[in-house]
Amino acid sequence: MILRQYLHRDPVAISYLLGCVGHGAGAIVDPLFPIEPYLRAAEAERTPIRFVVDTHLHADHVSAGRTLAEAAGADYVLHESAGAAFPFRAVRDGEALPLGNVELSVLHIPGHTPEHLGLLVTDRTRGPEPWFLLSGHTLMVGDVGRTELASDAASGARTLFASLARLKALPDHLEILPGAFAGSVCGRGLSGKPSSTIGFERRFNQAFALTEERAFVDFMLANIPPPPPEAAAIRARNAGQPSAEAA
Repeated sequence: MILRQYLHRDPVAISYLLGCVGHGAGAIVDPLFPIEPYLRAAEAERTPIRFVVDTHLHADHVSAGRTLAEAAGADYVLHESAGAAFPFRAVRDGEALPLGNVELSVLHIPGHTPEHLGLLVTDRTRGPEPWFLLSGHTLMVGDVGRTELASDAASGARTLFASLARLKALPDHLEILPGAFAGSVCGRGLSGKPSSTIGFERRFNQAFALTEERAFVDFMLANIPPPPPEAAAIRARNAGQPSAEAA
């Protein structure tokens, strides 16, 4: 298995290249422009890109997902509820995206946005169980994703609480590879360390540790930071919609 993590600073975000070298199959998750580094890396690592996945319709940057998928001849993947105005590979909860000895299993974990998905990653050359979770902006290191960019904050928080309950059921040793780190506008208490585990976050992530829905909603509604500039217009653009529709 190969895994490469790309830490971006403008905007602050994380994207990934992963796949199976033996079977020559790769995927890119949450890519930003420019696309050339992903194409060069996939070629150098002998992992032709089969899937380009956006964990959600981003509101803080224009996604490179569709452009990269077209350039690589890959499927562009979103959750089936994304409602984008262009063709994409619509996946549902529990669906598998095969990459040779590596398998990406889709988890629908809404709350940060309604269509948000995560990817449980298994490397069968190491073992039959998932090794890590690409968690996007649902669970990050030190915080969870804000909930008012695609819905009202309270209903988004209730939905996110249910999604986090699914993640709490995962084993403590499972690694968490998020879609953002310190400096991102999509969280408040994010760490500069771009990886963690379910167990560590269960103990030391204040939002993830909350077990009462009311307390969690109150926590998420307190001190909501300003939205990213032009968040609605950017999200609409990533969905292929006129920006006025997001107003």
